[in-house]
Amino acid sequence: MISASKLSRAMGIGDDAAALWIAHVNTALDLCGCKTPEHVSMWIAQVGHESANLTRLVESLNYSADGLVKTWPTRFTAESAARVGRTASKAADQEAIAEIVYGGRLGNVHAGDGWRFRGRGPIQVTGRANYRECGMAIGHDLEQEPSLLELRSTGAASTAWYWRKHRLTGLNGDVLRVTRLINGGTNGLTDRQTRYERALSVLRP
Repeated sequence: MISASKLSRAMGIGDDAAALWIAHVNTALDLCGCKTPEHVSMWIAQVGHESANLTRLVESLNYSADGLVKTWPTRFTAESAARVGRTASKAADQEAIAEIVYGGRLGNVHAGDGWRFRGRGPIQVTGRANYRECGMAIGHDLEQEPSLLELRSTGAASTAWYWRKHRLTGLNGDVLRVTRLINGGTNGLTDRQTRYERALSVLRP
């Protein structure tokens, strides 16, 4: 277990936020099998990055047209991105973006699934199939109630499911490999590495 004070310093969040999250974080760390400073620092670094320090528990798809093409070059052309992306004259059509990005994969089979099962929780569980699997692991029907992942207790528990599923606990200090397993690439790698080193400096004896 770690204290709220250490969570605050290791993740770079305020004392009030740390106090709200600490019990749920410690439960998640225990379920993950994160026991060493290296294990805990990796969790703090990756979850901190994915959730913007535990403040973003629902994925935003408020992308500009240019951002869509840069982020998903195989799913958007300049023309399709201009149609649904944010421009100077209109807001992004986030539901349409979700359908293009997530529809027909990740277990999403019905119209609207891409939006309904967009990323949620501190680790951004995404897709109907993952909601179902995660829900079975943590004892909640997330398929029927996706918004449960926006709660601190359920959201933290989802990180433990993800950690065990991808066997991340054993990858001591390998920020690059863990980032690839979580992100599918190296997005945010510098920030994740910086977060890991900060957390480790706080948590090492």
